[in-house]
Amino acid sequence: MNKPTVVYKELPDTQASADNRHLPIDRVGIKDIRHPVVVRDRAGREQHTVARFNMYVGLCEKFKGTHMSRFVEILNKHEYEISVESFMRMVKETAEVLEARKGHVEMTFPYFITKSAPVSGVRSLLDYEVTFFGEISDGVMSTGVKVVVPVTSLCPCSKSISDYGAHNQRSHVTVNVRLNDFVWIEELIDMVEKAASCELYGLLKRPDEKYVTERAYDNPKFVEDMVRDIAMQLNADDRIAAYTVESENFESIHNHSAYAMIARDKDAGRQHLHAG
Repeated sequence: MNKPTVVYKELPDTQASADNRHLPIDRVGIKDIRHPVVVRDRAGREQHTVARFNMYVGLCEKFKGTHMSRFVEILNKHEYEISVESFMRMVKETAEVLEARKGHVEMTFPYFITKSAPVSGVRSLLDYEVTFFGEISDGVMSTGVKVVVPVTSLCPCSKSISDYGAHNQRSHVTVNVRLNDFVWIEELIDMVEKAASCELYGLLKRPDEKYVTERAYDNPKFVEDMVRDIAMQLNADDRIAAYTVESENFESIHNHSAYAMIARDKDAGRQHLHAG
């Protein structure tokens, strides 16, 4: 039995219709869509993980809306091939397919590093939250990376005023950088962990626990110390065009967090110097 012929009639493109409010939209698109990705680490291995994507374009004032389905089509076109290398191609493609002057894509994913405990050497994984972001504006591309690094901080004031002991806490340090050149995720994580009272490990034996306790006690850091020490490293690295470094200490003796932040646009500072 022959199947009936299906005839599709032309449907109206409502998104492309005119809008008379004369208001451009800075970002319009989709948020929090999950997709598998492959990320290569500094050791040359590939990590297969799942990322959350935000994908936007700028919408000019004359159009009513953007075509949301096209963002998903772009993402699924790459299937399992999304990597750091192909990420910026996808940013460019987003702007081209949606015929926009500006395109912006973010992907956030868990990133794992194998760490060896400081005394026993026992190996375990520790996870970090990483975000790649890319933007194109009138044909000009920019890229960046954000990492959230958990560390230990020990209060210098508590140590100086106490007859014994000092309070410490777990802290989240967030480094968000715009890049002039390639930087490994591990390099940013190393910067943060070196600036903390002590780094974290997934697995510790008793000799390791003794080490990290004493290491933090011998290396007290205020939240202000950590962001300043990290900012100094970022200032000295010409691959970093701009940065924001934040530290939130989840206080162990208060029901609130301690917080500090430094932001700097190094490119803008250099331009100011040249102009002077």
